[in-house]
Amino acid sequence: MADEWTTEDERDRRTRVLVAEDETIIRLDLCGLLEQAGMDVCAAARNGEEAVELARSTRPDLALMDVRMPQLDGIEAARRILEERPLPIVMLTAHGDEDLVALAVGIGVFGYLVKPFREQDLLPAIHTALARHSDLASSRRANNPKIDIFIPAAGGRGGWPLTVASGEDGSTDVSLRDLPAGPGAR
Repeated sequence: MADEWTTEDERDRRTRVLVAEDETIIRLDLCGLLEQAGMDVCAAARNGEEAVELARSTRPDLALMDVRMPQLDGIEAARRILEERPLPIVMLTAHGDEDLVALAVGIGVFGYLVKPFREQDLLPAIHTALARHSDLASSRRANNPKIDIFIPAAGGRGGWPLTVASGEDGSTDVSLRDLPAGPGAR
């Protein structure tokens, strides 16, 4: 994820992750897995409101958030976090329906894992979200009006092709593209 604008200090520091999950056992397991992988869990939230506040105060590099949480659901919490500061967000949910995925993608979420997920699915989803976010930031710096990305579904079956573009007012527009047809389609 390093580019010509990344300093040596930024390359050497650990990725700071906010974990937002209302189920204590899952939250603790996620924190342990991330720490074992060399990441810094800078905050752990039990609900969506806490996640928004912790994202503001700790300024993580990435957020890993459950969709269904008390007080404020993960989709709305992600929307509020992204309104204040762009960062890659990976959503976790027991609900894999397409409307929910489309809603998450529409607000700018970079990854989506359906529970129960396997440990070996978590880190690739995080690294993919970080890389896509970095690509988008580089694209913006290069003044490129849009970038095409593909968010693969867990298990490698299907996914969501997206176009991310800067609006004339400085906003970020995310749109779902049609999948290509034919034998080479993803």
